[in-house]
Amino acid sequence: MNELDALGVFALSVGIGLLLGLERERRPQAKAGLRTFALTALLGTGSALIAQQAPAPWLLPVGLLACALMMIAADRQSTEPADTTTTIALLLCFTYGAMLWHGHTRLTVALALATTSLLYFKTELHEVSHKLSRQDIVSFLQFAVITFIVLPLLPDTGYGPYQSLNPYRIWLIVVLIAGIGLAGYVALRLRGTEGGAALLGVLGGLISSTATTLVFARKVREEPDRESQSAFIVLIANLVLLVRLAFLATVLAPGALPSVAPMLALGMAAGVIVPLRLWRLAAGHASTQELPAKNPVELVPALSFGAIYAGSLVLTAWLSDAFGTKGIYALAPVLGLTDMDAITLSSLKLFNTQQLSGRELAIAIALALASNLIFKASIAGVVGGAVLARRIVLGFACVLAGLAAGVAIA
Repeated sequence: MNELDALGVFALSVGIGLLLGLERERRPQAKAGLRTFALTALLGTGSALIAQQAPAPWLLPVGLLACALMMIAADRQSTEPADTTTTIALLLCFTYGAMLWHGHTRLTVALALATTSLLYFKTELHEVSHKLSRQDIVSFLQFAVITFIVLPLLPDTGYGPYQSLNPYRIWLIVVLIAGIGLAGYVALRLRGTEGGAALLGVLGGLISSTATTLVFARKVREEPDRESQSAFIVLIANLVLLVRLAFLATVLAPGALPSVAPMLALGMAAGVIVPLRLWRLAAGHASTQELPAKNPVELVPALSFGAIYAGSLVLTAWLSDAFGTKGIYALAPVLGLTDMDAITLSSLKLFNTQQLSGRELAIAIALALASNLIFKASIAGVVGGAVLARRIVLGFACVLAGLAAGVAIA
């Protein structure tokens, strides 16, 4: 490395030190501020330079130990409680300075920004931790288990009929679906129903649009004057389902977007007409009804979804081979009745293997969505009554009209 490049590394090191030090400077009890952090970052970079060129690899751990001893001595001389957070931040600053010299620029900058964020949002993080229940912690741990322990152990190769069963990819889908549900669950736990009916509908769509439909249909039966608000929330939750499907297509089959995205966009555009009419009536009431906050990452439901998805892969592959696209068209409404994810994901897989065209994929998803919306409208009618059912049927009819227009141009 020439001297000009080295100067750039040292300048970036000072910048990272100042970034961390600026955050610590805001806190009167911190034992180190702007200058100390900037100098510590320079020390880390300079130590890495000398350790590399001397060579003296022992210099880096010695420098790190010296920083730790300096902060321990400062804490012992102070009458205030030990500032362990600043000590750890200073040691990280030294480490980041050393990492910059060894060429890990992007990683170092990203870690420095993440560290600064953790330091800055202390109050918010404490509030979040106080809101989390034992069930919430269990949810995070279970998600970590299925993502970082189970997933890496699975073989990434095809098995069974048509080589359609790939354990790794099947479980990756389980992780993706669980992650979407967990995101909605966390948002609901942290925000509750403070965001009003619109937020409640969005969160309901992320967690389970079917459960949301059932919950607010029951709400209408208990409190008939909440019919407009409940219909609004149910319709929004089911519009979020379209966004969910677009997200899955974007992640798993980007090539399908030219066929699927216009259909879903037209369904969304047509579907917002009724909710917009209900907006004023829904906004007039504050919702006291909460969505069921069950753990979205329980292992038994995850295993059940994995089994359903694996079965749908085999079934769709067989029907496609035996009957062509007609077999998929017959299966889509059946699987779509209660669960859109399995048929959508298996159809996307067939598209990726060139067994379905973009138009055929759009038709299969539209058929499954039609079946799914009809099922939910039936729930609303049976549980919530005829008035709620009329509003929801009208909203769903607009969605289906948009989907049909999208299929026609796919």
